[in-house]
Amino acid sequence: METSLPIRKIIHVDMDAFYASVAQLDDPSLRGKAIAVGGGGERGVVSAASYEARKFGVRSAMSGVLARKLCPELIFVRSDFARYNEVSKQIREVFHEFTDLVEPLSLDEAYLDVTENKVGMPSATVIATWIRQKIKEKTGLNASAGISINKFVAKVASDINKPNGQKTIPPEEVVAFLETLDIRKFYGIGKVTAEKMYQKGIFTGLDMKNKSKEYLEQHFGKSGAYYYDIVRGIQYSQVKPNRIRKSLAAERTFSENITSEVFMMERLDHIAEEVEKRLSKSKVAGKTLTLKIKYSDFTLQTRSRTLDYYVRTKDVILGTAKELLYQEKMKDSVRLLGISLSNLNTEDKKKTKQIPKEKEIDVQLRFEF
Repeated sequence: METSLPIRKIIHVDMDAFYASVAQLDDPSLRGKAIAVGGGGERGVVSAASYEARKFGVRSAMSGVLARKLCPELIFVRSDFARYNEVSKQIREVFHEFTDLVEPLSLDEAYLDVTENKVGMPSATVIATWIRQKIKEKTGLNASAGISINKFVAKVASDINKPNGQKTIPPEEVVAFLETLDIRKFYGIGKVTAEKMYQKGIFTGLDMKNKSKEYLEQHFGKSGAYYYDIVRGIQYSQVKPNRIRKSLAAERTFSENITSEVFMMERLDHIAEEVEKRLSKSKVAGKTLTLKIKYSDFTLQTRSRTLDYYVRTKDVILGTAKELLYQEKMKDSVRLLGISLSNLNTEDKKKTKQIPKEKEIDVQLRFEF
């Protein structure tokens, strides 16, 4: 075995029903009850649901009206992002007690590389247990974790024993684990792709593994090569402490549907101003502007334009959004508008040297957990 090759122990920590759990933590009267974070009115949308609410089928992104039908006793609470950020900071402090290789995915989840850690513990499984215990002691909240040889398998594993549990997939079990996994549980495979795979007789990881790389690329484009590798436990993505932001956006859901482009421009003026503030705060600029339109029937449309220069000022953002708005006629009344900027000037264009696939997986499969 070549010791110069990367040997990794990755933990994916995911807080359990984070927003709802914070609300229950701060208000004891809500504990054990079905609650939803978000709006419960006619135009409201569920941002998060407690496990008590999920038993009734309440899910995030569901309309408040439907959520109430499924669970008449559902209690709606408002979002409190200042509080979420406060708790998230405490959680990250726990992570950094064990390693500085922490890649946050959001306020409530992160990847940790504990191959070399601050506590000198060789077992990633033990470290994950300690992290979850410390989070509980420090915040009063439960966390789940997945432990394995790369980010993909660790993230999939973190869902297996939720809530308040963890799952380790040791190197020698990775391939067998992925072979039996329903492709709907493969992180990154959405409903549309899963349905397409089902139509082609791909139901499990083993079904996918039995397809050639050429076949997967032919039917699933560039993602085909990714699927070919990942089902074999091969992934090169490292834990990146300074994760580079790839886009920045702001959007608004309206209390009433809008039919006039004139009124839409009024709303876009405020959204463009918010995007400008966020760009300034993050000290970034972008070239590709995307206008997001959600119609009253909940269908989604996006219109994009890539400019020859980086932009960060409201005037240019609003002007480009206006051009996209009038690019074609609206097919229906609009309930939501959003503006996002991508192709940011912070994106890392450097190419990193890759380890030959057969060598990396060989090292990982011989690594003790």
